[in-house]
Amino acid sequence: MSTGDLLSIDPLELKFPFELRKQISCSLQLSNKTDNYVAFKVKTTNPKKYCVRPNTGIVLPRSTCDILVTMQTQKEAPPDMQCRDKFLLQSVKANDGATAKDITAEMFNKEAGHVVEESKLKVVYVSPPQPPSPVHEGSEEGSSPRGSVSDNGHANSAELTSAARALTERLEAQDKSSEARALITKLTKEKNNAIQQNNKLHQELELLKRQSCKSGGGVSFMIVAFIGLLGIIIGYIMKKS
Repeated sequence: MSTGDLLSIDPLELKFPFELRKQISCSLQLSNKTDNYVAFKVKTTNPKKYCVRPNTGIVLPRSTCDILVTMQTQKEAPPDMQCRDKFLLQSVKANDGATAKDITAEMFNKEAGHVVEESKLKVVYVSPPQPPSPVHEGSEEGSSPRGSVSDNGHANSAELTSAARALTERLEAQDKSSEARALITKLTKEKNNAIQQNNKLHQELELLKRQSCKSGGGVSFMIVAFIGLLGIIIGYIMKKS
């Protein structure tokens, strides 16, 4: 709290729980310690960023006045959450019965001989309040809840590592399964081709037998040797499949 001859200001730091893309407000309270009417005016180094209501006014004798300061939505967080914005609150004695409409810029002109009190206020960014950690069913009263979220709201590193390892193993198993299915498909295709070739050779053999019977002669030695060689090749292919 700042204590001047005219007004007391509480607090001296404007604390904003900083959040991106969200309007944030904090309040000031001015207390008139005198038996006079006191006029005030609030200035800031960054008027486009803040909205002050009211930014000028009259504090009645021995009374208080609340001021609401609203920070507009921000798209980026400042480095290290440090803010260099400042506010200046000026106060001066006013005529009895004065209202906000009677306030002029000349009243706060020191060069005109007016006694003007000034108080500087800093802007501080604080972390927004964190929601409480969820309590899982079955946890004993008085014991810390167990779960995958730690007190600061971040997942435990060991659990993250375990989950990543399990995901990697699952992906590797899927890859191996895909390779096995591709190999089985290839072998099945080769086996079917071998069976078709075997059937074709059998048909040709039957045809040769029928032709030899019609001619009345026996099958030559070369034909028998050729058919035997083909049978050996087909048997080898089917065994490999």
